[in-house]
Amino acid sequence: MPWGESVWRRAKAENKPVFLSIGYSTCHWCHVMERESFESEDVAAVLNRDFIPVKVDREERPDVDRVYMTAVQAMTGQGGWPLSVWVTPEGKPFYGGTYFPPNSAHGRPGFLDVLRQISSAWRERSGE
Repeated sequence: MPWGESVWRRAKAENKPVFLSIGYSTCHWCHVMERESFESEDVAAVLNRDFIPVKVDREERPDVDRVYMTAVQAMTGQGGWPLSVWVTPEGKPFYGGTYFPPNSAHGRPGFLDVLRQISSAWRERSGE
């Protein structure tokens, strides 16, 4: 879905968090995550069922990148691309990170596991 007001309208109407992926065309890890995770049927099913997925090119929307990079750095102490951010329907980031491998390994959570955990927490606690 393209970035814009329609993202927030849909997120509010469906009571789903937005999954925001920010990257750029020459970013190696952006392409790796796209190939490993975004092209997976299992990942696509969870993303499309439980989230409003949005991809943003940081070179086209540096304003969006700046806001959410600052938020992820404040939450995690790290930043980089691809930037993966989960955002409330009101536009407030509540979880984020950079590259997530497809499966948990070497102390890093797998992307599908992260999606499932966030989805479960959202359903159980979104009213808080």
